[in-house]
Amino acid sequence: MILSIESSCDDSSIAITRVDDAKVLFHKKISQEAEHTKYGGVVPELASRLHAKELPRILESAKEYLSDIKAVAVTNEPGLSVTLLEGVAMAKALSIALKIPIIGIHHLKAHIYSLFIDNIVKFPQTVLLVSGGHTQIIEAKNHADMEVIATSIDDSFGESFDKVAKMMSLGYPGGPIIEQLARSGDENRFAFPIPLLHSNRLAFSYSGLKNAVRLEIEKLGDLSQQDKSDVAASFQKAATEHILHKTRYYFRKKSPKSVAIVGGASANLYLRNRLEILCASFNAPLLVAKLKYCSDNAAMVGRCALESYKNNEFSSINELLVHPKSSKIN
Repeated sequence: MILSIESSCDDSSIAITRVDDAKVLFHKKISQEAEHTKYGGVVPELASRLHAKELPRILESAKEYLSDIKAVAVTNEPGLSVTLLEGVAMAKALSIALKIPIIGIHHLKAHIYSLFIDNIVKFPQTVLLVSGGHTQIIEAKNHADMEVIATSIDDSFGESFDKVAKMMSLGYPGGPIIEQLARSGDENRFAFPIPLLHSNRLAFSYSGLKNAVRLEIEKLGDLSQQDKSDVAASFQKAATEHILHKTRYYFRKKSPKSVAIVGGASANLYLRNRLEILCASFNAPLLVAKLKYCSDNAAMVGRCALESYKNNEFSSINELLVHPKSSKIN
């Protein structure tokens, strides 16, 4: 079995994955959302202290598996440096104590493997990764060959949802709140701009849209509940249309055979439904991860690590460092 650890941001998680059939035997995640919501976002130092408290508690509940562990895997890039360090420190301690190899895992690569938890790996995939920190199109040809085709030049899709929610004092995390509000809103009330609509640049940008929403909120003044719902729906429509516009532009050049969507923000059902329609127009099936595995979790880290384990791709315990801003996947 492989023990995997995830602590790249504000989710403390440990999983146990069986090598023979990739089955997840144990998975537990403790979210820190309640502790961070009062601040309107993640406070790194607080997140680090909570990881130091929660990770050992989760490990204690998985101790029955420790005698069968053949490797320990841990997210070491990218993420918040102070939170990545908590997971890496635990992984190194387990590696030494159990005399087993250690595997450093790229967080975005792990998100791609969330598609294959409890299942076989299917490559190649054209992947749309949408999360609180990233918005990317990735060509995942195989385990060792993944290329970032397009990325955000400023805010990410998920980050923009959090910031719009904060503008309306709705709480954190903002993504689920905005999506819920949008269901009772008029998405055509506000004509928010579609970022980079008239640009051939294959990239994503949300700073301009976010600013347009801010100006509209300031113009409205005291927001009624319907105002909030309409702003949420109109923003979600524009944010999603931006992704669809750039993805459609790429698909016309690429003609993908299979498309996947991963990342915490991929749990947004409005985005999923719109992307599914787009993929159907290109005769490309859409592969999605189970909703419980969209956000950060150790099960996806373990699934990715399983492929590294089979290929004898281990890290040196002395050279395994954290890389907070790493963008290269391989």
